[in-house]
Amino acid sequence: MNRRRVLGLTATTAMGLVLAPARIFAQDSDTAPAATGPGPIMTALSAYMSAAATRPLPADVTEQAKYHLLDTLASMISGSELLAGQQALRYIGANGGKGDATIAGTIMTASPTDAALANGMMAHADETDDSHNASRSHPGAATVPAALAAGETFGIDGARFLRAVTLGYDIGTRVVMSMGGAAFSYESSHATHSIAGNFCAAAAATCAAGLDERQMRWALDYAAQQASGIVAWRRDTDHVEKAFVFAGMTARNGVTSALLVKSGWNGVDDIFSGADNFFQAYAPKSKPEQLIEKLGERYEIARTDIKKWTVGSPIQAPLDAVAAIIAKRPFEADQVKRVVVRVAPSVGAVVDNRDMPDISLQHLVAVMLLDKTVSFHAAHDKPRMQDAAVLRQRAKVSLVGDEELAKLLPLRAAIVEVDLTDGTKLSERVSAVRGTPRNPMTRAEVTEKVRDLTAPVVGREKAERLIETVYAIEAVTDIRQLRPLLQRG
Repeated sequence: MNRRRVLGLTATTAMGLVLAPARIFAQDSDTAPAATGPGPIMTALSAYMSAAATRPLPADVTEQAKYHLLDTLASMISGSELLAGQQALRYIGANGGKGDATIAGTIMTASPTDAALANGMMAHADETDDSHNASRSHPGAATVPAALAAGETFGIDGARFLRAVTLGYDIGTRVVMSMGGAAFSYESSHATHSIAGNFCAAAAATCAAGLDERQMRWALDYAAQQASGIVAWRRDTDHVEKAFVFAGMTARNGVTSALLVKSGWNGVDDIFSGADNFFQAYAPKSKPEQLIEKLGERYEIARTDIKKWTVGSPIQAPLDAVAAIIAKRPFEADQVKRVVVRVAPSVGAVVDNRDMPDISLQHLVAVMLLDKTVSFHAAHDKPRMQDAAVLRQRAKVSLVGDEELAKLLPLRAAIVEVDLTDGTKLSERVSAVRGTPRNPMTRAEVTEKVRDLTAPVVGREKAERLIETVYAIEAVTDIRQLRPLLQRG
């Protein structure tokens, strides 16, 4: 399988396949559609996936993949102490089957599917994990738990583990981008975060399981059958259902898909074309050819954001702006008369005066005014939302929906204006958020974030060893060796 074969497929063929009229059969009929072979897109996709386990990654992609792997492992460890993580552990303790798969931040182990569920819940127990803007998804929180669970099951080495993770980012995000990406997310009640995560996890787990081309196609079929999730998660006030929809459910589903096929199950050879295919069901305006667009050339893990601030994505740019203003013209919180934060209306709606501290824009700007930064602890200190000093500053913060900034979506730009009591007016516009591909974090910044997230849970020494081990992941002969670095005790 080579890049020329992948890129030589035409959009015309793709659309002809996806829009092929579905046959209708009576529910009590014994008649079934004749089996057909995979179309050219699925053929290219499954061939690429089956070769991923041994395909070397470019050096720059390898470096980025290590950042995202570390960032997600750290999110799992820190998330073990948050509500969604604790709920997952309570479920495993009460209902989990026996198994040897690692559950991060604990001394527990479980079956591969249960471990993937728990680690996924912990990875997205808050807004610490990475995000992929073009697909409106959080790929790491689903991909890494699935790759870890399947990788431990089959005893893969570190190089293959990193390739499995990278493949997960490539496949799941492309599924949603084929469906319409950001536009689809705005128009539909389907949750892009869960759809992308479902296929991310399946691709990573199948790579770890070593499935061949045809088995890859069947695993994608089972991933499609499990794809679910609606944006009602926005009404979740405790980040528990959201963690399940984004990552716990999707990581579990991906591992399930891989293990079913590995155990001998077969399935539909091409769930992305032909009668009643996935795109027909979910997004009839899809462009399936985007599934293989620049596959092997453009790596989505390198287009995924790592968050500098452990808060919701829409708040990253405003906090960057406030930090830049303070750096240029230091002032104390009591010198501030008013703060106006301008973002796209749809972006602002997600974080406007929310009950959870890590996704409440007004609260976090107030914390930034007082602390001159926003630490992981501060972003998760719910009682502080009622602190009188914070409330005084919060009352000064106004969120304004700006239609001009909406024109830049999916780029999440922000403008922050600060008026001081002495009449000074300060402002900052942020179009390239720190941690995005346009303004990436350095290795030192990623390392410091990981250290801050992991050391309080597993201890400073383990945190340092985990960081060193992931940066040299190619030397790990069996990823089961990561367990003592991910767990307490």
